[in-house]
Amino acid sequence: MGRFEGKVAIVTGAGRGIGRAHSLLLASEGACVVVNDFGGGMAGEGNDATPAQQVVNEITTAGGTAVANFASVSNWAEAEAMIAQAVTTFGRLDILVNNAGILRDRMSFSMTEQEFDSVIDVHLKGHFAPSRFAAAYWREQFKATNAPVNAKIVNTASESGLYGNGGQANYAAAKAGIASMTIVMARELERLGVRVNAIAPVARTRLTEATPGAGEYMAKKDGLPDQFAPENVAAVMGWLASDLSAGVTGQVFKVMGGMVQLLKGWRPITQSSDEMEWSIDSIDSASATLFDGQPRGVPPFMPDIE
Repeated sequence: MGRFEGKVAIVTGAGRGIGRAHSLLLASEGACVVVNDFGGGMAGEGNDATPAQQVVNEITTAGGTAVANFASVSNWAEAEAMIAQAVTTFGRLDILVNNAGILRDRMSFSMTEQEFDSVIDVHLKGHFAPSRFAAAYWREQFKATNAPVNAKIVNTASESGLYGNGGQANYAAAKAGIASMTIVMARELERLGVRVNAIAPVARTRLTEATPGAGEYMAKKDGLPDQFAPENVAAVMGWLASDLSAGVTGQVFKVMGGMVQLLKGWRPITQSSDEMEWSIDSIDSASATLFDGQPRGVPPFMPDIE
């Protein structure tokens, strides 16, 4: 018996890379998997049914159970139909892994409206739309049984969205939104028995391999474990999607190589108070306290562990 025997999962962006690894892991542990992939290029152009179907073929050849889905995750009606496909085909839905994404990197002063909108659409709306309809399904199940549904959502954020990375205003904004949305939906769905978490993965995929220097850094080293393989990230997803992580919700984890970090968002670092209403001059005076021991410039992209 696998850890996910009798469970049904949807994985978006599952035709390649990390999404493929998620699907294969869930299926190897007994889950019935809806393998979603629109089949677009790295920038979202075009569509192709081949990647999703190839992963389904891998799963079924290995003795697992899976069906392909070619929906655009940011399309409201198609996202609703994807959730319905899981329930109609396999009788239920237990796990939703939101992973689909594209890149349209460009400096902010050169970025086009279409480049901004497309990335926000695929990442942020493409996480929310499937989650919205999965949540509605689980809410109806909860109302019918008056019992926790024991379901999980695992989202895909990025350290670019948490720390900021030049040339990725669209991508970082979407990923920061996903991290915040994870916390919001965790609060909203907790009473239904749904846990919502996010991972910020660093792994060798077709997106990272296109980043200058990343491919060499993440290349498999002879004689050493392949820590940047997508399967390394899938293990963290599998833990969050399983009952081993009971009680864990509203959290964001970074996984890179052999390291996993628990990340926390915006929080007060310093404080200055005044009994009077603020003015420009009093704020200027208070800034000495606010920045006491703190840098006034942009913080480093990858801060040290405190």
